[in-house]
Amino acid sequence: MKIVNITAVYPNYRNVVPSWRTHLWQIVVRVDTDVGISGYGYGGGGRAAVEVVNGHLSELIVDKEIDSVDDIAKLWDTLYSHSIPYGRKGIAIMAISGVDLAIWDLLARAEGTPVYKMIGPRQKEGIRAYATGADPEWYRAMGFTAHKFSQTWTSDVDYEVAIERSEKARKLMGQNALLMIDTYMTWNREVTIKMADHLKNYNIYWFEDVLTPDDLIGQSELRRMVNPILISGGEHEFTHHGFKNLADAGALDIWQPDITWCGGITAGLRILEIAQEHGIPVVPHRGGEVWGLHLIAASSCANLAEVLPGSRNAAKDDLWIGEASAINGVIMPSEEPGFGVTVNKDLLP
Repeated sequence: MKIVNITAVYPNYRNVVPSWRTHLWQIVVRVDTDVGISGYGYGGGGRAAVEVVNGHLSELIVDKEIDSVDDIAKLWDTLYSHSIPYGRKGIAIMAISGVDLAIWDLLARAEGTPVYKMIGPRQKEGIRAYATGADPEWYRAMGFTAHKFSQTWTSDVDYEVAIERSEKARKLMGQNALLMIDTYMTWNREVTIKMADHLKNYNIYWFEDVLTPDDLIGQSELRRMVNPILISGGEHEFTHHGFKNLADAGALDIWQPDITWCGGITAGLRILEIAQEHGIPVVPHRGGEVWGLHLIAASSCANLAEVLPGSRNAAKDDLWIGEASAINGVIMPSEEPGFGVTVNKDLLP
């Protein structure tokens, strides 16, 4: 197949969280071929990434032949090398992620098979899903056995808030549930150590995104100080090059690349190779979305996928039709060709 056109757009979101997400949330990428088959991908970087795809990457993609996974990997390398002057991390790689996923979708559709089968044999019959949000009563009622909640830092009162939230979640979810805390880069070294002590009775599985993603040494040191609580992160890291640096620094117990940001399935597979060499579990950020779910199903990723149900009755944008749903805390990708989803054109410009 020959690629004849590629277009990125920024959806007309109605219910995204404000701040940077207002104009820099997820993009939709469409790739068309000369045989009439199209593929769709999901990338980060918002309006800026749209400009990267349409204003530069498209020049490198149109007229390229795509007939195998190896062709996708070669094209990924081309996009990466040509975007180095303004890329390597951040928005440029988020843009490449959307392109990479669209081409994986395209190739799988052409083969009439789900993406996960192009990655390898299915390695998990059912993937354990964990619910991220602030409504543990609802998550328990839906059958989830794992839950992550947010606990950012503003002042010392947050120690007590964290204890209350942990106690509530543990009572609701049960003693065998996994409980995780997302700090969103707001805890420092002192706060992390104190939190580990304050929460030692609640069997917290991991603290996510403590410190900033640049402080590899600090994260490495905290691993020893808060054990048996694990230090996780990686959603703000990019490509296998970035994760190689994490491995060299021993910075994290668990890696959490976001497949729509870190470089797509192609980068995800390369990240997994490094993780296997170092014995590091990989739990993709937002892995319950189809883009990460197919990778989890057919790879050495840990048997754990993040789902974001939000809150009961909260309005949300249903951008992708056919997304997998967790049933009694278990989720799997569909057997439909490609990623198994179609874009909701009502949300496209």
